Amino acid sequence: MILKNVWVASLCIFVCISCDNKTADQQEGEAMGVESTGQPEETEAEEVALFDGTSLEHWRNFKKQDINWKIEEGALTTPGGQGDIVTKEQYENFELDFDWKISEGGNSGVMYLVQEGDNEESYHTGPEYQIIDAENFTKKHNYPLEDDQKTGANYDVDPPKSGTVKAAGEWNHSKIVVNKGKVEHWLNDEKVVEYELWSDEWKQKVSQTKFKEWPVYGMAKSGHIALQDHGDQVWYKNIVLKKL
Repeated sequence: MILKNVWVASLCIFVCISCDNKTADQQEGEAMGVESTGQPEETEAEEVALFDGTSLEHWRNFKKQDINWKIEEGALTTPGGQGDIVTKEQYENFELDFDWKISEGGNSGVMYLVQEGDNEESYHTGPEYQIIDAENFTKKHNYPLEDDQKTGANYDVDPPKSGTVKAAGEWNHSKIVVNKGKVEHWLNDEKVVEYELWSDEWKQKVSQTKFKEWPVYGMAKSGHIALQDHGDQVWYKNIVLKKL
């Protein structure tokens, strides 16, 4: 009897210790009849439809409260001369998917981590995913382009490694990933650029470009998304941002 009582007492102590080691969330879940695995719950990344073909609610002109771009057949577009537009909100870590097409010889781009304040242009602060009809641009302006000025490039800094661009007037699909300083540019489902913001290598590369004139260029941890008006007709649609 004595041995049996000692064994029972030991078992009770073990059970009590096991209960005490449970997290408050586990104990609360069990009290509600919910079985807990003890693992943290996975949460889905929040998606924001920045442009769904019907509304301009997420956009305004750079450093203004109104917007001069229009919706045309489900696409966000400008004929040129209307100024860059930016998202009303700022974003830090994200994946940005979008479709675009450019007019013959046209030039545009998507910038990210853009700051306003005293900065005169969106490209003074935000790195740019270059969009251009390179062949016809060269013919139109008699201006040969460098590799880091072609579609998919981190403009004037990192040239695209490869990538196939569809002809002017045809839709392309692009993606920009910014995650804790690591950046990727994708063009028609192919990764064409990869680099790391704020690193010594980044600062060295920027120092060799025109962006060295603006010390704030590419240094922000969060900022606006910008669509560039370079004076040519351009169209964007299906713009979706996923927060990481």
